[in-house]
Amino acid sequence: MTPKILIVDDHSMIRKGVKLLLQLNLGYNDVEEVASCAELMSELKRKKYTHLLLDIILPDGTTLEILPNINNLYPDLNIMMFSMQPASVYSEALKKYGIRYYLSKTSPEEKTIAQLKAFLSDEAVVEKASDSKYHNPFSDLSARELEVLHYLLKGQGTKYISNVLNLRMNTISTIKKRIFDKTNTENTKTLTELAVLYNVSY
Repeated sequence: MTPKILIVDDHSMIRKGVKLLLQLNLGYNDVEEVASCAELMSELKRKKYTHLLLDIILPDGTTLEILPNINNLYPDLNIMMFSMQPASVYSEALKKYGIRYYLSKTSPEEKTIAQLKAFLSDEAVVEKASDSKYHNPFSDLSARELEVLHYLLKGQGTKYISNVLNLRMNTISTIKKRIFDKTNTENTKTLTELAVLYNVSY
């Protein structure tokens, strides 16, 4: 079956770049693109896709939140997550949702092409979490904690995050405490410093 590919990313330059790589370098022409979670769910209803290239952070939410719904509705859909972050940051969260493929947006073009080719031909797991002896503390965070982390590293406060995620302020405070505990940090400043050390940025 010829792959039918949907690219999901809020940056048009990235969508266009990946689309060109797929078309010009790999010869896949059935490629569409969307920029938000809402557009993603609408497009999946409109057309039957075989492969999904999925950014993690989108303007209207994180795709980690809607992955369970996608997996339930489209169990045969092959999914590759891609992000600016190292694979180790999301390793546990992706494992939880059965995601076997991960592509870093910072990968060189040759590596990106090789990973996309492997993903589309189902050859092997494209990129595993780092096997380094140095444990990445951010890999212990849940999907919800990663979502809150995104806003914390952007300098947003509890009230703002509460409004954006439609959660109670005390719930956000509890999640923040869990993030600090899991990363062994005391506040947003030390959390940000640790994020820089592990090349985690938003």
